[in-house]
Amino acid sequence: MAEAKPPWDIERAVQTYNVDRWGSPYFSVNEAGHLTVSPLQDRGPRLDLMEVVERARGRGLDFPLLVRFQDLLRNRVETINEAFRNAIAESGFRGQYRGVFPIKVNQLREVVEEIVDAGAPWHFGLEAGSKPELAAALAVHSDPESLIVCNGYKDEAFVRMAILGRRVGKRVIIVVEKPEEAPLIVSVAREMGAEPLIGIRIKPKVKSAGKWALSSGESAKFGLSAGELVEVCDYLRSEGLGGALKMLHFHIGSQVPDIQIVKRAVREAARYYAKVRQMGFELEYFDVGGGLGIDYDGSRTISDASANYTLEEYCSDVVYNLMEVCDAEGVPHPSIVSESGRAIVSHHSVLLVEVFSSAEKTRRGRVLPSAEGSHELVADMLQMLESLSKRNRREVLHDAQEAREQAEAMFSLGLLDLRTKAQADDIYWHIAEKVVELFGGMRAVPEEIRDLRVALSDQYVCNFSVFQSLVDHWALRQLFPVMPIHRLDERPSNHGTLVDITCDSDGKISTFIDAEGVRPTLPLPHFEQRPFYLGFFLVGAYQDVMGDIHNLFGRVNEAHVFLDPEEQGGFYIEETIPGRAIAEVLGDVQYHAHELVSQVKSHVERAIKQGLLRPSEGMGLLEEYEQSLQKHTYLRL
Repeated sequence: MAEAKPPWDIERAVQTYNVDRWGSPYFSVNEAGHLTVSPLQDRGPRLDLMEVVERARGRGLDFPLLVRFQDLLRNRVETINEAFRNAIAESGFRGQYRGVFPIKVNQLREVVEEIVDAGAPWHFGLEAGSKPELAAALAVHSDPESLIVCNGYKDEAFVRMAILGRRVGKRVIIVVEKPEEAPLIVSVAREMGAEPLIGIRIKPKVKSAGKWALSSGESAKFGLSAGELVEVCDYLRSEGLGGALKMLHFHIGSQVPDIQIVKRAVREAARYYAKVRQMGFELEYFDVGGGLGIDYDGSRTISDASANYTLEEYCSDVVYNLMEVCDAEGVPHPSIVSESGRAIVSHHSVLLVEVFSSAEKTRRGRVLPSAEGSHELVADMLQMLESLSKRNRREVLHDAQEAREQAEAMFSLGLLDLRTKAQADDIYWHIAEKVVELFGGMRAVPEEIRDLRVALSDQYVCNFSVFQSLVDHWALRQLFPVMPIHRLDERPSNHGTLVDITCDSDGKISTFIDAEGVRPTLPLPHFEQRPFYLGFFLVGAYQDVMGDIHNLFGRVNEAHVFLDPEEQGGFYIEETIPGRAIAEVLGDVQYHAHELVSQVKSHVERAIKQGLLRPSEGMGLLEEYEQSLQKHTYLRL
């Protein structure tokens, strides 16, 4: 039996989009039906995201727009450092926490510099996995007590750059990923006259779960086996550099969903640490790598898009399990290093896009034909629509499906004209829509009706590129929270999917988070007129730097928001970074603006000689072409 729909209010909106789960404690909804951001959690102001939009538009920024809340980024750095500090104090652990930010997660200078500055009180360092990243880290890093951890495969130039850091007083730890790297490090260090700081990555047998499980276990891409570990230890001792070995490192994959995996991995790696200490090597650091999960869907489960633990539980379990093994083995407690990039940067970035059109199966205002004078098939379908009731809803649906298939067959054989086929399609979708409405509010909805609801969903056309701004969703089907940032005081009247402006059929989003899992459509208000804005949340990790230039769209406009109680709304936009112009993106694929203009000029001159254009017209068109190269790649609505 159908149930009445509960009244709609702000609390209902929060529940519908699961904001109180994935968004806590940073995102919420205010009484105006606007999404809000609290960069300092409950210790600071709530910013109305629509006010941020208006301020950005006043600065000349069009959509799509990436908004960075720099105070939120700082808050994440503070939160993870304090969580480890509290866990260490509560357990009586005798080591320190010396976290590092893995630059690969977001290499943008504004992000890295903010993290380094925010982490200064805790001597928070950086991790680099390539020569360009190390070059950036050496320049940005300024704290002699914080670490620079060098991961990834290395050549001589990589090692020389790391030793350069040692020569100027930085604590640069070069992690050995394969046995042959150890002699290279020793050789370069001696040539450059510096004692290296060396770490060794091991391969724990414990495997992670989820999308990144293959990056862990004995078949992992990086790290040494037990035999290779002993081999490298013996080599360093033979070279008189046993004292250079300072760190044991392991990594069990990104976005680890289950805390039990973390516990087992820490205990296994702690045994390696203890045994190497017992061999006479004075290790100082125990690096647990990355993997600290983000609850993208708010389910707090072991799904790919969630984690069944809190930050506080993660820190406590790392500290406790390491301490228990060290105490049992009778070895000193090391300083703990973690490389939790996703947990630091995900929350601070919000991608805002504008919906500018929608494609509907049953367009509002479209008038159905009259049965009188219509084709017999159309008249029969109109009779089905008129007779539809709760009692016969499935029977009518099945009859309508059969009639539509008959119309398709007749059209294929040339027995039905285009207008009649279109009328049959329209009537079918109206019947389907009413059938779905008649099943509304039921506790158990038949599968065919659920499928029909998806088929009826509108497509909301958004001014952005999935390939540029949400590459993990396209490549890995990573879920990100997405919802309107306004009109949340309205009950959603539609279910929709999202499509971007690229010419690729994969440029769409048709899986969304749900309180009970994943849903194929998103509840949305009817698109009537612009402006209508959607936000994609928790996109600060990887998406900024991994996006491609499919269709040559390039980076989007960007605004950096800082809190200030003296400013209207409690914030100001310190910096705006315009998205890339057409000429810039074309230059990435070797189409240089001056050459393009020269080539088009030759086409214009040819057209003038052929009498297709007057000279004044030709020069005007050429000037317009030149000006177009300086415009933004995305649509200007």
